[in-house]
Amino acid sequence: MPKILVLPGDGIGVEVTEVTLEVLATIGVNHEIQIETENELFGGSSIDVNGVPVTNEVLEKAKSSDAVLLGAVGGPKWDNLEYEIRPEKGLLALRKELGTFANLRPAVVYSALNDASTLKKEIIDGVDIMVIRELTGGIYFGTPRGIEKLPNGEERGINTLLYETSEIERVARIAFQIARKRRKKVTSIDKANVLEVMELWKKTVTRIGKDEFPDVKLDHLYVDNAAMQLIRRPKSFDVILADNMFGDIISDEAAQLTGSLGMLPSASIGEEGAIYEPVHGSAPDICGKNTANPTASILSLAMLLRYSLNMDEAAQEIEMAITNVLSKGYRTADIYEEGTKKVGCKEIGKLIIEEFKNQH
Repeated sequence: MPKILVLPGDGIGVEVTEVTLEVLATIGVNHEIQIETENELFGGSSIDVNGVPVTNEVLEKAKSSDAVLLGAVGGPKWDNLEYEIRPEKGLLALRKELGTFANLRPAVVYSALNDASTLKKEIIDGVDIMVIRELTGGIYFGTPRGIEKLPNGEERGINTLLYETSEIERVARIAFQIARKRRKKVTSIDKANVLEVMELWKKTVTRIGKDEFPDVKLDHLYVDNAAMQLIRRPKSFDVILADNMFGDIISDEAAQLTGSLGMLPSASIGEEGAIYEPVHGSAPDICGKNTANPTASILSLAMLLRYSLNMDEAAQEIEMAITNVLSKGYRTADIYEEGTKKVGCKEIGKLIIEEFKNQH
């Protein structure tokens, strides 16, 4: 029986996770499968009860689960705590415990929300991109690093870009494996024309593609060109593979194509498990008002089903249900526009469930 550890977290994380679990329950019934879930405190809610953002017991449960479904963490209530016990430290500890080295950020433009994007409709209609970002290496973690004083009185800042072959291989495999579930195309982003590390990146990704995934088309773009082409011809991309820094930038650029953070899920894949969570934060200003958009959380569940439980059909049904609800004009406050029908967090969840049931 698949086992999911549920960490609703703080703020609207609790609300959107509650709706998402109702969707999961419907999936279990319609697909005649039992999925075990267990809820635990995490982030600020854990600090309030346990004094720490995540307990060792919860970390062990995360490792023994097939996947972790996370809501959101943090809020002003805990901003003045010491850095080591803030809610965000729990997330870092969870990622470290599960060894999450690959971040998955889809950017899907729903036709019903074309007007939410700042780009022309004909450019973004039908965009469906998955950005795979290496998450635990590269310039963000390389040493030596810091700021030093020079004899002449000037200061010098140092950051080191480092990648070992094995780090590149494992994230490349994730990208190719995911491409096989999509349109079988990977675009690897680098700066191999000026950086030796990126030469190694390009050479390693090319080898993995040729030797292990000959059925997946691979091309390479320099990061500056990739940033331009992502705006110019976003529909030409399927899976984008990038190192930590380039992936950090490109994933946010791809997200902006969609026009709304409330629609964006994510995943962090690791050696000991995976974490699925919406991109948005805990939004304490709207907490408890039934106005939050649960769609990103529900789409995170769809990613969980596809990539951790291999339930592709159920994932597709969730995505189709969301598409149908949006096409009928239903909107939460964050994506509402004149002429559409505004509904709350719980209401849009129920509408998605009804659309899901109609497919059976």
